[in-house]
Amino acid sequence: MALIRKRRLTEQQQRRIEKQHKSRQADIDTSHDLEGLVVQHYGRQLEVQALSVPEIHPEKPVVHAGEPEPFWKPIEIGSIWRCHTRTNLELLVTGDRVKWQADPNTGLGIITAIHPRQSLLTRPDRYHKVKPVAANISLIVIVFAPLPEPAPGLIDRYLVACADADIPALLVLNKSDLLKENDPILDLLKEYQDLGYEVMQTQSDANLEHLAARLAGETVAFVGQSGVGKSSLINAIVPEAAQKTNIISENSALGQHTTTSTRLIGFGDGAALIDSPGIREFGLWHLSQDKIQNGFPEIENLLGHCQFRNCTHKHEKQCALRLAAAEGEILSRRLDSYLRLCDEIAEAQQKN
Repeated sequence: MALIRKRRLTEQQQRRIEKQHKSRQADIDTSHDLEGLVVQHYGRQLEVQALSVPEIHPEKPVVHAGEPEPFWKPIEIGSIWRCHTRTNLELLVTGDRVKWQADPNTGLGIITAIHPRQSLLTRPDRYHKVKPVAANISLIVIVFAPLPEPAPGLIDRYLVACADADIPALLVLNKSDLLKENDPILDLLKEYQDLGYEVMQTQSDANLEHLAARLAGETVAFVGQSGVGKSSLINAIVPEAAQKTNIISENSALGQHTTTSTRLIGFGDGAALIDSPGIREFGLWHLSQDKIQNGFPEIENLLGHCQFRNCTHKHEKQCALRLAAAEGEILSRRLDSYLRLCDEIAEAQQKN
């Protein structure tokens, strides 16, 4: 069989095709736009939840005797629609508020515009590019527990990511019923509380009303080590989350979905949970040293006060950071964590 080569387009032909495509997109009448929320992302397609309905609903086709029943999907609040996007829009992610239009005859829609984002979580991908993960998250819950043993350095990484995205953090000590008397984890919790972070304790299989009340009205992402009880907390507060996971896992075997897709699950009145592997991984190597500093406010306040402008903060005698750590003004482990992250970023930048 002869190999059929794909014909290469000239730059002029490519520009002409793009111009024609943009022209067709511009012809879309936006007067019938609806409000929507992106609840899941599937590559080039997204699932949008309808947040409004048209003033005048499209009429369902009249079916005469003997004719087959045509496909028809009514536009209802809360209904989910598979949508494409206009080519002139930036890359959309789960959590985006959008303008869109529905076609009841096909059950499909098109996204025509995006509302300004309140926040945007990003992560670096394998190609060293920054990839958006989720939008409009209003709170990140960092979960840790007596078992597995907490990793303060990992918690610090999460806090840096929160600071970079300008999203408040809530530190939750889960499984607090497993704590021993004078457990050092309580000291760890107090250290973060003294730094100004919001903290909370929860118990295994206990009532989570206080946590649920704190999450009311928030769009939340849970992060933390494996085994700390994130899933238990999520499923207790949002029972639909476990159900959604099972459905997606079953469908993924058919190639319809992927367990790595970011999804949004609503709960309560206006609250939502965004679940994403990208959020859980939180790579930081793409950040600058200035942005790392934002995650260590107590250290950032001391920068610039060392004797030497190019102080490494590792061995200099008149280093403001080392002196502050020696006098107990800042935590030595936090300084070590800060320097470790700075070295990690410098090393990654040298490789790139």
